[in-house]
Amino acid sequence: MSRVGDIALFVAVVKAGGLAAAGRVLGLSPASMTARINALEQRYQTRLLQRTTRSISLTDKGQRFYQACLRVEEEMRYAEALLSDDPVVLGGRLRVTAPSDFGRQYIAPAISDFCSLHPEVVPHLNLNDSVENLVDQNFDLAVRFGNLPDSNLVARPLAVNRRVLVASPDYLKRYGEPLQPLELLQHRCLVLERQGERLHNWQFQTPEGELQKVKVPVALSSNDGAVIRDWALAGAGIAFKSAWDVRDDIYKGRLQRILDHQVIGFFNGDQETIGLQLVYPDRRYLPRQVQEFSDFLQQRFSDMELPLIRQTSEARSHK
Repeated sequence: MSRVGDIALFVAVVKAGGLAAAGRVLGLSPASMTARINALEQRYQTRLLQRTTRSISLTDKGQRFYQACLRVEEEMRYAEALLSDDPVVLGGRLRVTAPSDFGRQYIAPAISDFCSLHPEVVPHLNLNDSVENLVDQNFDLAVRFGNLPDSNLVARPLAVNRRVLVASPDYLKRYGEPLQPLELLQHRCLVLERQGERLHNWQFQTPEGELQKVKVPVALSSNDGAVIRDWALAGAGIAFKSAWDVRDDIYKGRLQRILDHQVIGFFNGDQETIGLQLVYPDRRYLPRQVQEFSDFLQQRFSDMELPLIRQTSEARSHK
């Protein structure tokens, strides 16, 4: 049997939840199914399935092989469609993960618009401010802020970005506006928690060019960036946010920037400008729907602008 045939059989076994059930679909006996799977594992010298008399489960390598097999089947369907008179229909799964606040504001609407153009695409959006493992969680694409620490992943720039310190006009009216970083010690600060760690070590650059680190007091904390933004809008305190997250709030006067020419980032090395990136598992090709959605996002963001970057850079250059 060809490798393509083995891929189809392996996918059928996983989807059916067992060799006998897949055999009934494919018209093969349980003995034939067992022999085929054994031969497949022997060819690659690795265990793909954990089997008992009652059930099967994928090994770690089996899970990765299965996801790759699904992509091969999608490409085969695409190749066959090219030979027919019917127009090629973009379809298949699209599993995306993004930061909570940014994902709600930008990625969720983008997925909805993309799928209205390509209704055969089946999307799933995971919103999480922690950094997900793309391979283990079977994500096709991640949207991330900051530098790429994973050497086994591939990144594609999406847009420029920077961090900003913001508060509502109501909060500033009640508590006053801090004019120096150390004055934050007397304010209510809204802090993001990532993987159990509170990100309340904020870093600044003084007008003289010196770095200043402030461990701010935590008035409220959450592991959800959208909650931090909502609290800031409600006047609960001062928040450290990515500029894209509060872009519209600043333009419409719902939030105001604070210490804007001094903000850099957290103690962990984040810089003033933190790139917004599309990140993929390291593989030779992307499924068509993932590539098309990536291009769709890049076009969408190229039509938007973030003057917060330009304004701050110009202000610093004049100092």
